[in-house]
Amino acid sequence: MADEQFDRPVYVISVVAELTAMHPQTLRMYERRGLLSPRRSSNRRMYSAHDVERLRRIQALTEVGLNLAGVERVLQLEEHLAEMQCDLERVQAQLIDAAQRMHDEVERVERATGTIWCRCAAPRSWRCDQSARERGNPGPWM
Repeated sequence: MADEQFDRPVYVISVVAELTAMHPQTLRMYERRGLLSPRRSSNRRMYSAHDVERLRRIQALTEVGLNLAGVERVLQLEEHLAEMQCDLERVQAQLIDAAQRMHDEVERVERATGTIWCRCAAPRSWRCDQSARERGNPGPWM
């Protein structure tokens, strides 16, 4: 719900110009350049908190000397990085889930066969079963 509020267009151009200390014509130019895409309502530009944050980022980049082509490229790269971060988090969650399923399956097979395999080389959450060695079962670690 917080993201919905962040993306909800609530500000008119004059308010955003004041919030960012930019001239309304500058905002229109950024829109023409594709750096910003405010929504339209009855032919009026409506800006969200996300748009205001993006404008502040544009402002920060231009203040350190980037031209608008450089700003555009930096914004594209930041968006791509954010997408990649989401992809990475999704894949990490899938790997954790797969590792847990594999661990559960190994335990199921161990219970069914009475065989205990050492998991010393596996992730830290798996512990090595010393009792198998003590019972004389060398297992695959030997």
